[in-house]
Amino acid sequence: MTEINGINIPFIPAGGVERLKSDRAMPLNGIEKNAFNEVLTEEISKLKFSGHAVKRINGRDIELSEIDMLRLEHAVDKAESKKSKDSLVILDETAFIVNVPNRTIVTLINKNQLNDNVITQIDSAVFA
Repeated sequence: MTEINGINIPFIPAGGVERLKSDRAMPLNGIEKNAFNEVLTEEISKLKFSGHAVKRINGRDIELSEIDMLRLEHAVDKAESKKSKDSLVILDETAFIVNVPNRTIVTLINKNQLNDNVITQIDSAVFA
């Protein structure tokens, strides 16, 4: 049996015991640790849609183009730079309520569904 830090293990790790004990970062399926962190950071920074927002998009046949998504992302970036938490983003004829710290679109309303023309519980508004 191989011993690592006083523990007997019934196998030899890939790369050998010396590689396991070294401080050098091991690649993750051929991807270095820094590349993984870059991909993770990129994915976290993308806009997400809550389940409720997805239902609204599908139920109201709202289509968002790639350009629309870029405009939304830019608007959320602006709100984030001003330390906003919950922002109303106006994109053409649709209003999006966005939780800025989580970069999540919580819900959306097109101009035909606005009741009383009042939006509450926001701390900013951005025109995309």
